[in-house]
Amino acid sequence: MANKQEKIAEEAILNSESFFYKNKKAILIALGAIIILIAGFICYRTLILAPREDKASTAMAKGQEYFDSEMFDKALNGDGAGYNGFLKIADDYSGTKAANLANLYAGLCYANLGNWKDAEKYLENYSSCSDAMVTPMAMAALGDAYAHNNELDKAVDQFKKAASTADKRAEDGTNNSISPTCLIKAGEILESQGNEADALKLYQEVKDKYVNSPVVQSTEIDKYIERAQDK
Repeated sequence: MANKQEKIAEEAILNSESFFYKNKKAILIALGAIIILIAGFICYRTLILAPREDKASTAMAKGQEYFDSEMFDKALNGDGAGYNGFLKIADDYSGTKAANLANLYAGLCYANLGNWKDAEKYLENYSSCSDAMVTPMAMAALGDAYAHNNELDKAVDQFKKAASTADKRAEDGTNNSISPTCLIKAGEILESQGNEADALKLYQEVKDKYVNSPVVQSTEIDKYIERAQDK
């Protein structure tokens, strides 16, 4: 039995070696291509992407200052004095983390300027990250854009998604600021559509789950519940 197994093993080795020698050129070409791809990717990240990321991050700083000062037009379009604006950063440095963040800032600037169509466009261009607060807030902002653009079903879904994401990323599984706010907004839209039953479910969830939320305490959630019940 042992001799038979040894013979099978020897044949397998011989077959493998035979295959290699028969296809040596193709195998070496394939390996060389893989090595070139890996080396190219490393060089791209080191020599191209990293410097672009640094330049984009530096360019973002002034825009963030304008945004914090509520100078939304300058934040978006630049100041004519060296800062080019979030729109240009998002375009010039596409593929970088800074450009992704520039899309978010651009969307928020447009929202603050009342341009909800462009706000929706740039907020949709923002790719979510693994953070606990920024991404859920960005999702909620997109929900606001959908609502202002009368895309009400999308707004409801987006607010629910924002609340769910915020809770999942919270340390204790409950985000007491973003989640109840989003669920209440979703409920109000549902009420406006005549869907009081689903709105009531959301209001009740807010009351039951976010007991210690200042949002719940300040909005007097019982009034929302009573209103949905009375319709």
